[in-house]
Amino acid sequence: MSDSLSWTTEAGKPATARVPRFADASEACAWLASVRSELRAALHRHGALCLRGLPVHDVDDFAKVRDVLVPQRTPYREKATPRSSYGNDVYSSTDLPPNQPIRMHNENSYTLTFPGLLLFACLTAPEEGGATPVADCREVLRRLPAGLVARMRAAGWVLSRTYSEHISLDWRTAFATESREDVEKYCADSLISCEWDASGALRTRQLRPGIIQHPATGEEVWFNHMAFWNSWSLDEELREALLDEFGPDGLPFETALGDGQPLTREDIETINAAYEAATLRRAWRPGDVLLVDNILATHGRDPFRGDRRIVVAMGDPVELDACRPTVAAAAREEQAV
Repeated sequence: MSDSLSWTTEAGKPATARVPRFADASEACAWLASVRSELRAALHRHGALCLRGLPVHDVDDFAKVRDVLVPQRTPYREKATPRSSYGNDVYSSTDLPPNQPIRMHNENSYTLTFPGLLLFACLTAPEEGGATPVADCREVLRRLPAGLVARMRAAGWVLSRTYSEHISLDWRTAFATESREDVEKYCADSLISCEWDASGALRTRQLRPGIIQHPATGEEVWFNHMAFWNSWSLDEELREALLDEFGPDGLPFETALGDGQPLTREDIETINAAYEAATLRRAWRPGDVLLVDNILATHGRDPFRGDRRIVVAMGDPVELDACRPTVAAAAREEQAV
């Protein structure tokens, strides 16, 4: 490791290094290029790394750092939450209301190709809260009950989505097209079943593995959105209201194990507790950069107060088949669960 880069690993916080002082982003990028292999080795150990004190003041500075640390970009597929685009493949981390926490998840875990690396940076730190917590997926897997792990290993998980203009994202936004034919082709190519209802709303279902191996380290990880998008993770009043309004088959998101047995409230609470036990967080400061291995670590968002501007970029695309999934991805028809 370079003499100018050393990691601190405080309890409850991600591995963090205070970087040398640089005149500008270009000078910082030259240094980052010189320690890139060391950064990757540390990322494989820790899953997520915080670099503190970089001269990242705006989107252009961030894009320069991104081009060094994550040179191969990955598009945002099958969009699920609102984001603002700042151009040059730089986005807001999310545009969801500040009072809403975002649970732990691996970005695009439900797609056949997903980003291997995520890069976040703080341009404006919130007055209170608003951290981007991370959790090591190796530790999450170790903390889960053997029976639940065995079910996921054998059967995978099923994601059902209903795209509607009333809740969540409509299909035009999610798939970035005005054409039903384009959506149907994407779904066929991506092993997703899809159907349209009389109102023009789209419903999709897909079976995905929930346990995979990191292609570089060979380590097994818990990799999915199963708890994140399960209705038992919702606030109870909101869950009841959505079920009353849209019914169990009309929720914007719902998940299940691939064995056909429904998940219980206790199952989801157990998974969320494992994430929480493995969670690390550090309050943002302007110029902070967070590099996340999207397979080794999940990320989320804490509620916050005040202005918060966190930008994100995704890259280093990984094919699901390169991760030795325990279950083959497949479309899943309605009657299967």
